[in-house]
Amino acid sequence: MTSCPPRSTSDSPDKPEGEQAQDPRKREEQAKNVCLRLLTVRARTRAELEGQLSKRGYEDDLSARVLGRLAEVGLIDDEDFAEQWVRSRHANAGKGKRALAVELRKKGVDGEVIDAALADLDPAAERQRAEQLVRDKLRRERLSGDAGKDEDVKVTRRLVGMLARRGYSQSMAFDVVSVELANERERRRV
Repeated sequence: MTSCPPRSTSDSPDKPEGEQAQDPRKREEQAKNVCLRLLTVRARTRAELEGQLSKRGYEDDLSARVLGRLAEVGLIDDEDFAEQWVRSRHANAGKGKRALAVELRKKGVDGEVIDAALADLDPAAERQRAEQLVRDKLRRERLSGDAGKDEDVKVTRRLVGMLARRGYSQSMAFDVVSVELANERERRRV
């Protein structure tokens, strides 16, 4: 028994395969549908969509036309994407400015757009988020009753590393961890 590959639903039965690929309107419609399916799942940057179309073998000029049209109607907006990404990832994942900038660069967002999106991130809010992350971790830490120097060094190293991986500056991380560690020890003493 031999198996045949499934027939594409976008192919019409009356045209040979070579002719179907040559119909520019149909090809453009297919590219648009690929983008719309991807945008249905989540918002994407222009560069992400461009990469997906390229991966699927669509020509650059066709991709540019389709993406231009989607941008015209407001379905692709890198500025809005960057603002939402920064807000969401800062609040939900606790990411700092550096980590957010790296994530947006990987998604193909322009440097000026990244700078504008990160400018909205208040330094005080960034510090508060770092403090909350450290407090949450400290509550689960086993701290002995006496403030042992070795124990504090280990806990500090772990917590500073956690903040650094999330994109917080080293100076802020050390400051936040030392203050929150002292506060947690005081809270447990009472």
